[in-house]
Amino acid sequence: MHSEHGIECQDCHGGDPTAFETAAAHRGRFLGSPTKRQIVDLCSTCHADPDQMRQFGLSADQLAEFRTSRHGELLLGQGNTDAPTCTDCHDAHTILPPEDARSNVHPTNIPGTCAVCHEDAALMAKYGLPTNQLELYRDGAHGQALYGDRNFAAPTCVGCHGSHAALPPAVGQITDVCAKCHVLLGREIAAGPHGAAVESGLMPGCLGCHSNHGTERTPDAEVARLCASCHEPGTEAMRVAVIIQTELLEVGEELNAAADAIDELVSHGYNVEDERFRYQSALSDFTQIAKVQHSLDLEELEDLELKARSNTEIITSVAEVHVEERWEHKLLLLPVWFLALSAMALAWFKLREVSR
Repeated sequence: MHSEHGIECQDCHGGDPTAFETAAAHRGRFLGSPTKRQIVDLCSTCHADPDQMRQFGLSADQLAEFRTSRHGELLLGQGNTDAPTCTDCHDAHTILPPEDARSNVHPTNIPGTCAVCHEDAALMAKYGLPTNQLELYRDGAHGQALYGDRNFAAPTCVGCHGSHAALPPAVGQITDVCAKCHVLLGREIAAGPHGAAVESGLMPGCLGCHSNHGTERTPDAEVARLCASCHEPGTEAMRVAVIIQTELLEVGEELNAAADAIDELVSHGYNVEDERFRYQSALSDFTQIAKVQHSLDLEELEDLELKARSNTEIITSVAEVHVEERWEHKLLLLPVWFLALSAMALAWFKLREVSR
């Protein structure tokens, strides 16, 4: 990117590019191998200048953000060179735009870029940090969406921690960070009984039920067990948990039965356009029950359950009707087969008689 916009070696390293001798070329302000601290100052001469960044639609506050980050505190505040500088993430000479798949900061490459340091066991041990974040992320819902589905809207490290202002969210900020993508669920948490606990700091937001880097989805059969990690048996909270889990399992089973019914109809050549539409509607209602898991609104749960079941029951009943019709057709064919077989037997006896 720098080369495309006319930035040359001397713009960063200084010196005299017209000289033919090393000593003359290195005369004046010359930086051969700048230190990490010098690199920050060097990059910010352009990237902290709004007038220069405006034309490219780039923010000019990266330096200010970096100063507030844990990386910036270590490097700029304490002179700790374990912390990364600009070129550790963006490279020094091969600076590519984020949308280029070869770039260190392309969505699919950001986790690996962060892991260069954060998977270094010796380095992380100095700061008491784990080194399994990338492994957990790859196996989690966000990692599977990014790497498996190539969904670049899935959050990477910078989606939750920030890029230049890299910091772990505080306990009271976690729900807001998740709600940048999961907008409706963030509202449901705030509206439900957990909202007050999150607001007061008694509950770490979404991390009360989900992990941060693994971002696993709680299986329907595990909902009550998860709630029991905080709530005592026999309490109102556990009663609600059991109701939600029961409804999730029952509607899930009915959806599976409806899907099997559609497959059965297709195998016998029936047009299932209406049934597929009903199935998608039921599936959408079932997915919306996730909102109830966050707001704990049992009235909404009942409405969604009735909507989903009304469609799954129609699908299975249609399949049952077609099964009965097939049996009726088979029964109607019995007299035909009887007459055909009788005619064949009669012809056989007649043939024997003629042969004699």
